[in-house]
Amino acid sequence: MARYLITGGAGFIGSNFVRYVFEREPGAYIRVLDKLTYSGNLNNLKDFRRKSNFEFIKGDICDEAIVRRAMKNIHVVVNFAAEVAVDRSINAPEEFLQTDIFGVYRLLTEARRQTQLKKLVQISTDEVYGHIHEGSFTELSSLNPRNPYAASKLGGDRLAFSFYETFGVPVVISRASNNYGPWAYPEKVIPLFITNLMDDLPVPLYGKGAQIRDWLFVEDHCAAILLLIQKGKNGEVYNVGGEQECTNLELTNMILKAMGKDQGLIKFVQDRPGHDFRYSLDCRKLRSLGWRPKKSLEEGLLKTIRWYEASEDWWRPLKKKMERRYVTGFWGEKK
Repeated sequence: MARYLITGGAGFIGSNFVRYVFEREPGAYIRVLDKLTYSGNLNNLKDFRRKSNFEFIKGDICDEAIVRRAMKNIHVVVNFAAEVAVDRSINAPEEFLQTDIFGVYRLLTEARRQTQLKKLVQISTDEVYGHIHEGSFTELSSLNPRNPYAASKLGGDRLAFSFYETFGVPVVISRASNNYGPWAYPEKVIPLFITNLMDDLPVPLYGKGAQIRDWLFVEDHCAAILLLIQKGKNGEVYNVGGEQECTNLELTNMILKAMGKDQGLIKFVQDRPGHDFRYSLDCRKLRSLGWRPKKSLEEGLLKTIRWYEASEDWWRPLKKKMERRYVTGFWGEKK
């Protein structure tokens, strides 16, 4: 029986991964370690709390004693624990450096002690590459993060690689594009726009909405991670992209159309400082292991919209706690 430690498992992608593994490996043992900051939510795990093969530990990956307890008798670690919002990293970068770098160090240091450990998957991001105007990033492309969040994730990414090279820790690194789907904290662009539109509130769009993003349905990301646990080569990096690029304005219009809302609800706001223009990943390396994204953006958006429409009791309490600037546009009105 496989024994998993999922750090950050009460968050968006982490809780989806817990669900994905239990659906495919009902007998697996899963331990979740989560600090339960603003985006960690025990309600994301309510379906599993009474399972005998599930355990939850509240704690910080920066805490040596808690990490040691959490990793005991574990075969696979998947590290989702991170500070993740670019806007927040601009406002408070120190927290990102602590969790995204020092926290990874704590996990890797304990991994050296755990002789039964077979794999540690470090969840990184496509933002470590910076932006690209033409073509796509491969795993060998230069790394040029352009905001504190991306820089902190790169620190953890490369630290994980160094522990493989220096100490032989069985590390695999994934760099994924923008995830979306059920259970995403309503601060993120897609759930923010969906929930705003449900209340006929404007949706804040940075600049002219010209930035281009690649969108990956969260379940496709979960499939990629499980495949990397099974087939990923230690010490290697794998890009994970939805291979479905569109501008932020095109994405907004897709959401408006799917929800039957008018374009007059778009509110253009001042652009984010250092806003990356385009992300694009070459995923041939992961595809060679047999992975393919299954959800089209249209299908995934519709499924996501329907989930938020049916889950007001989940997102409304969270949204009430959000600072108003995250709902109306972090940088204020466009001049």
